[in-house]
Amino acid sequence: MKRFVVVGLGNFGASVAEALYSSGHDVAALDLDPERVDDMARLVTRAAVGDGTDPRTLQQLGAEDADAAVVSTGDDLTASALTTLVLRDLGVDEIYVKVVSHDHARLLEKIGVRETIFPERESGIRLGKRIASRTLLNYVQLGPGFSVQEMAVPPSWVGRSLRELEPRRRHQISVVAVHDILLDRIHAVPDPDQPLKDSDALLVAGADESLAEAAKLE
Repeated sequence: MKRFVVVGLGNFGASVAEALYSSGHDVAALDLDPERVDDMARLVTRAAVGDGTDPRTLQQLGAEDADAAVVSTGDDLTASALTTLVLRDLGVDEIYVKVVSHDHARLLEKIGVRETIFPERESGIRLGKRIASRTLLNYVQLGPGFSVQEMAVPPSWVGRSLRELEPRRRHQISVVAVHDILLDRIHAVPDPDQPLKDSDALLVAGADESLAEAAKLE
């Protein structure tokens, strides 16, 4: 079990805090809004009303012993920057910050956060990728020019096995998992000899260009 601190309980911060707690971790949440804190009280280990830019408040919350912190203070750039600095001073090395612009991200990256998250932009990219391809179900960018995508099984692949199809050799993509949508079951280590069904979805990884070509397969 790890210990996390989440500062800011808007939609993003609250979702992260709830997901971490439901995964069995110790989660301390902080927000200035008493109503938000009340709403999260039963969904985290402890929730408190307070200012994340105040070192004493974060100390009382147990930030000094946290494995990581998430800062989500909306569009208040000053609050997110000061909270990040306080967390670093308290010895938290792994800090993730929600940002609202590229300039905001640049500022936080100079301070030395582990990662900046731009939810609106990332959601927009995923949606754009999905609607651009009728076979693409999901999209996660892992780095420049490389991603993992969930795509429907191309019609020409139905009834054929991965061993027969040889996606790595023929299309330069790797099938990471097979998702049986009807049973909602994910096979993380796909059977290379199991024929694919039209109700399956494939979790594939590779260069964006290769994945784009695979998504066009009929």
